Amino acid sequence: MTATKKTDYLYVGIDLGTSQSSVSASNGERHVVQSLVGWPVDNVARKILKKDVLIGAEALESRTMLDFHRPLERGLVKEGSEKEMAAVRELLKHLLSLAKADDGSQNVRAVVGVPAAAMRVNKQQLRNTLAGIVDGVMIVSEPFAVAYGADALLHTLIVDLGAGTTDLCVMEGHYPTEDEQRTLSAAGDSIDEQLSKLVSEKHPEASFNIHMVRRWKEEHSFVGKTEQPVKVTVPVKGKPTQIDITEAMRTACESVIEPVSEAMRDLLARVDPEFQEPVRNHVILSGCTSLIPGLDQALAKELDQVGGGKVTRVKDPVFAGSDGGLSLAEDAVESDWEKLSS
Repeated sequence: MTATKKTDYLYVGIDLGTSQSSVSASNGERHVVQSLVGWPVDNVARKILKKDVLIGAEALESRTMLDFHRPLERGLVKEGSEKEMAAVRELLKHLLSLAKADDGSQNVRAVVGVPAAAMRVNKQQLRNTLAGIVDGVMIVSEPFAVAYGADALLHTLIVDLGAGTTDLCVMEGHYPTEDEQRTLSAAGDSIDEQLSKLVSEKHPEASFNIHMVRRWKEEHSFVGKTEQPVKVTVPVKGKPTQIDITEAMRTACESVIEPVSEAMRDLLARVDPEFQEPVRNHVILSGCTSLIPGLDQALAKELDQVGGGKVTRVKDPVFAGSDGGLSLAEDAVESDWEKLSS
């Protein structure tokens, strides 16, 4: 695509994620926040917090005083709740304010990444949520945005491992078709759920919550071998107690390997036989779950079943989706944009 740069537009790429969301803007601003939103539950909470709405880490820290929401599920807006829609709108407004898009000096055009298998109704919900916030929008699959930003548009397999979903697409020099994309629930959240279950089974008297489990994973996750045991401190009958969760962590993190590798092999099998080898040797991982130590080597080993391959990570998994969205936005022509009314 060719582009005509217009100074009256601010272009942004947004990676709207289940766990965290990032924004990259044409003015150089780049920010990431946890996808969490909360409103004070009553006047006492409002007096303490002195804010009408809290976003991200601030919301997590104050969640006992909030009507607290994690409004995205598997990378999509949760259905059936106006409050969830309002939370997504607040999250988007916050991201755009961080990108300095709310000063009124420029019209805003946004490329937003969604899971590869996003349902049409969820895309429409997102359009409705963005109305009045941005002037134009493109909604694209997250792995395609990653591929575009990485200039990996030919003979490439993108594996975007997020919190809610893992999204894969084969890039063959055109926008990926439905047959060239996959969305899996095996991702960061499924690791958290598995880890929580395994720790509860081994240490039934330990008290912990899902937020603690996510923090353990972020600090201690691994695949394969680890040089040091993973030990955490939790209350046991009210007393801080150190427990060993090494095997639980290994098992939980490795639970995504089989479904992801199976989807990789399935997509590879659909590639023209002449080009399967270059695609196998150009597998790119992105997303925060891709940062688990050893996961790239484990997925590369799984490719031995189909002749071997090479797996690498993008340079910046946190911003790969939003940076790619920004690149796409800056290259887009006028007809690519879907105009939104307020």
